[in-house]
Amino acid sequence: MLFEKWRNLSENQENEEAEIKFWEEFLKAETSIYNTVLNNKTDLIAGKLVDLAKQYNTSAEFFMGFLDGVNESLESELDLEKIEEDTLISAKISWEKLYFNMVHVEAHWLYNLKGWDDILSEDFRKKTQREFNKSKIVVKEEKIGRNDACPCGSGKKYKKCCGK
Repeated sequence: MLFEKWRNLSENQENEEAEIKFWEEFLKAETSIYNTVLNNKTDLIAGKLVDLAKQYNTSAEFFMGFLDGVNESLESELDLEKIEEDTLISAKISWEKLYFNMVHVEAHWLYNLKGWDDILSEDFRKKTQREFNKSKIVVKEEKIGRNDACPCGSGKKYKKCCGK
């Protein structure tokens, strides 16, 4: 099974050096695929997986890795475990979902690609990044002392109101 091959490749490297080399190669291939998809505004990726891998100048396993990464951003998710090299793929990309997901996994090398300029407005992209950055801000709750005013707004001391 191709998905299993992809998972084994991505998870089982013999040492740290091999793992780094693997991810460098994959991320380079993935970036190339995204560059082509974005620059051509290809929102529908369709064909046999092996042919698509050739079209995007990568291996079937790396293309499977691309599909694994983009799957949550498709209008209709693929059943990755059933895909083989000769399987016909039809993957319709939702640009907004894709951009949102790239920002949320902090894949800056992908969400900063020039191809986005002609697909999503700069305002939308900046707003998506701002909202994500806000979601990472941790607000420390202020501790309420026994003699402080109750936060419920009753005007009583906390110990005589909600702190009972």
